[in-house]
Amino acid sequence: MDSIIEKAVLVGVHIQNDEHFEYAMEELQNLADAIDVEVVGHIVQNLERRNPSHYVGKGKIDEIRNFYDEMDANLVIFNDELSPSQIRNLEQELDCKVIDRTMLILDIFVRRARTSEARMQVELAQLQYMLPRLVGLRASLGRQAGGTGGGLQNKGAGETKLELDRRKIEDQIARLRKELEHVKEQRETQRKQRKKSGTPVVSIVGYTNAGKSTLMNQLLRKMDGNLAKQVYEEDMLFATLDTSVRKLRLIDNKEIILTDTVGFVSKLPHHLVKAFRSTLEEARDADLLLHVVDVSNPEYRFMMEVTNDTLHDVGVENIETLYIYNKADRANVPYPVIQDDSAWISAKEDKGLDELIALIKKKVFEQYVTCKLLIPFERGEIVSYLNEKTTVKQTDYEENGTLMTVEMSEADRARFEGFVVSH
Repeated sequence: MDSIIEKAVLVGVHIQNDEHFEYAMEELQNLADAIDVEVVGHIVQNLERRNPSHYVGKGKIDEIRNFYDEMDANLVIFNDELSPSQIRNLEQELDCKVIDRTMLILDIFVRRARTSEARMQVELAQLQYMLPRLVGLRASLGRQAGGTGGGLQNKGAGETKLELDRRKIEDQIARLRKELEHVKEQRETQRKQRKKSGTPVVSIVGYTNAGKSTLMNQLLRKMDGNLAKQVYEEDMLFATLDTSVRKLRLIDNKEIILTDTVGFVSKLPHHLVKAFRSTLEEARDADLLLHVVDVSNPEYRFMMEVTNDTLHDVGVENIETLYIYNKADRANVPYPVIQDDSAWISAKEDKGLDELIALIKKKVFEQYVTCKLLIPFERGEIVSYLNEKTTVKQTDYEENGTLMTVEMSEADRARFEGFVVSH
């Protein structure tokens, strides 16, 4: 969007049984705020169903038009994804720029994408969204070009331009798909290597702005102390889109890989979920999910539902999950509390993090075994490996080698099977 201050009217249709409507409108306002659009007012209509041709009822259009003029707005944002014909009709009737919730989310993603992969994913989603809507978005072109009522033979430049655009977009979509396929293969390779190394993967998921980046940074600080590994955090929707992967070295030589994913939002555009699929799939290979929830938000249960549905859509299922009810300091609930697989914490205040880390370790390292190994003196490289990569509890020097009591992963145990003397 350009440098002119954008002043928007938000329009929503409240279907009778939609209990999350108020929240969706509030979220629409937050999405607009996230790209510095000034919201000058809301217009809501209660309907049994959305109007197929104009989204709102005919009478409501005049009300929107009048309010828009009165408030000196230059944009109308609709709370749902509009069909190509709805966009066309609304632009004609309102004679102004019309965007829907999907376009708004796509625009935010365009601005936040930092890595080339995220940029490609967003561009792909944008093009797929635009393709069927070219006619609506280009209605003005058609009106300028050859609109003299000369029938078919007078094929206006506008229509030819549309065909060219459509072809260009289809070519771009094909190119991006191919490039993303290549990136996906690289991701797969990296994931396989991580799996092979046997290092447990812990993946942070959750609704946008639930505090995922704050939690990640606090865990990095406490578990690893390497501040260079910190990720960007900001109190706004979709502050970060890029998946961060960090390897943490714990005090007892154990390692874990911590990853986070893009945040979710209700009515996350279908194209976007598809485009970001490979990023979201990071969570599929996790040994443990940390589902971060902003427990101070009255709609937090709904947000959990949206997160679970989105994960399900990309095939993330049957992974052990810890539910982390963050921002407990603002929620008037007792914290820090750890109970079974749930934790009530405040990541910002660093309350409950030590207990959470203990729980994470317990979950990911419960498969670890303790055993005794006798390593011949000439195999010093194994002793170095064990000292560096495992938790050595005791070392004794016998006449025929180094006797070590070690806590290690199943993968390492299998690797050094030949040196195990007892458990």
